[in-house]
Amino acid sequence: MSEIKRKTVSQLLKEAPGSEVLAKGWVRTKRGNKHVAFIALNDGSSVNNIQVVCDTQNFSEELLKDITTGACIAVKGNLVESLGKGQSVEIQATEIEIYGKADPEQYPLQKKGHSMEFLREIAHLRPRTNTFGCVLRIRHAMAFAIHNYFNSKGFCYLHTPLITASDCEGAGAMFQVTTMDLNNIPKNEEGGVDFTQDFFGRQTSLTVSGQLEGELGAMALGSIYTFGPTFRAENSNTPRHLAEFWMVEPEVAFNDITDNMDLAEDFIKYLVKYALDNCMDDLKFLNDMFDKELIERLRGVIDTEFVRLTYTEGVKILEASGEKFEYPVGWGIDLQSEHERYLVEKHFKKPVILTDYPKDIKAFYMKQNEDGKTVRAMDVLFPKIGEIIGGSEREESLEKLEARIAELDMDTRNLWWYLDTRRFGTAPHSGFGLGFERLLLFVTGMANIRDVIPFPRTPKSAEF
Repeated sequence: MSEIKRKTVSQLLKEAPGSEVLAKGWVRTKRGNKHVAFIALNDGSSVNNIQVVCDTQNFSEELLKDITTGACIAVKGNLVESLGKGQSVEIQATEIEIYGKADPEQYPLQKKGHSMEFLREIAHLRPRTNTFGCVLRIRHAMAFAIHNYFNSKGFCYLHTPLITASDCEGAGAMFQVTTMDLNNIPKNEEGGVDFTQDFFGRQTSLTVSGQLEGELGAMALGSIYTFGPTFRAENSNTPRHLAEFWMVEPEVAFNDITDNMDLAEDFIKYLVKYALDNCMDDLKFLNDMFDKELIERLRGVIDTEFVRLTYTEGVKILEASGEKFEYPVGWGIDLQSEHERYLVEKHFKKPVILTDYPKDIKAFYMKQNEDGKTVRAMDVLFPKIGEIIGGSEREESLEKLEARIAELDMDTRNLWWYLDTRRFGTAPHSGFGLGFERLLLFVTGMANIRDVIPFPRTPKSAEF
């Protein structure tokens, strides 16, 4: 095949007819009769295919027989105006080369509807479907937009460690990191594991959050953000939990809780607007196929001011609602998704930021209010998702922080460096965490978090 520079399907669909072109991709479908064959070709650059028209007398029967759904081909031909519906141009093929065949008896992605459960079993092939092509392109766009946003605001991108000796959340659900022989674990004099013989000479785990190290960065660089994988060893088989997921965590010196809420609202509106401005083809597909209200809901977020109210006010609304919740409501409980969604979807019908949660259900590092019962926490609640962002103003007082750590009976030996930031030039500061996959659930309209990450890690599942 003589050398013409290949163009992507996305590029070709925007071109005017009249030139000789080279396209490469995977066959979505082939149909036709003994005189003409129509091939739908896709290379992942767009949800839209380009149609390739083959005059069958110009190609061998053997070659055409091997052009089946899933096969990878290169096509050279003339870009001409399309008379068919759905596309403005098509390729009149002059040469076709098959790079890789796909046996129709074995290739699992034939032209029919497939369940999400089935597609999770073939996660190595599901990116070739329209649905997952859309989701993964939107995932890329959102990752790019996150960096774009913070860079434009003067934030520094801080790489926090994935291997850590501290548990940020105090939850204890962490994956252990070790190089020890699990069949012959060394023991100390007390009969416990002798971690001094491990790689790091101490017990280490995969991180649940980059926040604590992010605070160190903010205490020197002013405004930082982290964006990387985090790990929770919780045995949660729900549509909203993964064992490995990505977190975006900004941390800003001198910001109080109000500044923190302002940043969270501005940030999430920017991301949603970016998706609407740059991913419309993919959003339209997902809107039409999965969630007829998706685009309307996204537009609704950027056009509305988020409601801000305290946890106490939120609980009063829930108690007065007359709604029958699976989990009873009362002051002091950790709100469940059903409670959060009631406030957002039924009561206010817009995103809600809840603040000032009970101290006892929140992490040790949150700034304590004067009432002694609540802390300056904030959660951003979204329709269909519930909590999408969690954050707080941090406790900058060494005395209060140490008292809270003692109250929770936490081991401070791994936190000496964190407490030092309160000893040497402490300052007010705030931050939050946005679960990247939770954001993607909202932006794509998908129902299960396993369907917005390429290769989901969940209990008993680490395939691919």
